[in-house]
Amino acid sequence: MNSAFTFLSLAIFPLALFIFWTLSTTGPSSPLGRGFPTLTNKRICLLIAHPDDEAMFFAPTLLALTKPELGNHVKILCLSSGMCALLMILDSASGWFLIYQITGDAAGLGHIRKQELQKSALRLGLRNESDVFIVDDPSRFPDSMTATWSEENVSGLLASAFAPQLAAQASSQSAPMATIDILLTFDQSGVSYHPNHRSLYHGARAFLKTLMRGNSNHPCPVTLYTLTSTNLVRKYIGVFDVPIAMLSGVISNAFGGSGDRDTLSTSPSKKTQELRGIREPPPANRLLFVNSVDDWLSGWKAMVYAHKSQMVWFRWGWITVGRYMVVNDLKKELV
Repeated sequence: MNSAFTFLSLAIFPLALFIFWTLSTTGPSSPLGRGFPTLTNKRICLLIAHPDDEAMFFAPTLLALTKPELGNHVKILCLSSGMCALLMILDSASGWFLIYQITGDAAGLGHIRKQELQKSALRLGLRNESDVFIVDDPSRFPDSMTATWSEENVSGLLASAFAPQLAAQASSQSAPMATIDILLTFDQSGVSYHPNHRSLYHGARAFLKTLMRGNSNHPCPVTLYTLTSTNLVRKYIGVFDVPIAMLSGVISNAFGGSGDRDTLSTSPSKKTQELRGIREPPPANRLLFVNSVDDWLSGWKAMVYAHKSQMVWFRWGWITVGRYMVVNDLKKELV
């Protein structure tokens, strides 16, 4: 009897998991998740530190926001070419694996990882390779597990890329303008506490502060969303983290306030709506994206087939049971 019950439980579990996963996904066809806010008709930039960040951490976000019916234009800005590699060597004396960090292009992966990022981006829904920008400047943005990038350098790069008229606007006291509406990046913990990831958070906030300097009477043209870091247990429970993320998102959007100061964008469609007296609701305090099984497989394939140089043993575990391959919850930052 007990063995039969155990066999029945094992047989039912995959089906129950599939049903739970299907009901938990976000999007217009989802019975439970379609009520969660999303972004439409926006110019969006995902700011990452290394090639493979887009697949390992932001796959649910990219797969959701690049759906054609939403009308978004998504681009990726990567601030290094990923010229740091981890080399694991078995120490015959101790029997332990020793991990060495190889920096520069000693691993010969710089140009390979650039191509891998472009291939991955296309698998994750970007329109074409020209929507992927990679900065190769090791003097300012070294790919290193110990280096913190200057927030002034990150902010300056974002300003030159997305607010080239910033100096002229500051002198004329006109409303700040930018060529993007939404900026996405890591939060202050960087998910993995990688110093390069955390530097992007501080640099992105510095960029918005620079954009709004002397313009406190105007709304910020760029809304910043950051990917929420979780504890170690939640990080590795995959789809089972979805209820926690959903509850957190509902509470935040219900009681977090609207944050109107950071709501307006300068997209042509929005300007037209404002002239007609139509005002869009402010961006949500939190965004939640949960991959369907098919989308999870798309993210999995983006990592496995595009980032072949990075598929060492521990990354197989990450892309199989890691929650960031299934769910992304992003928080709107008030600057």
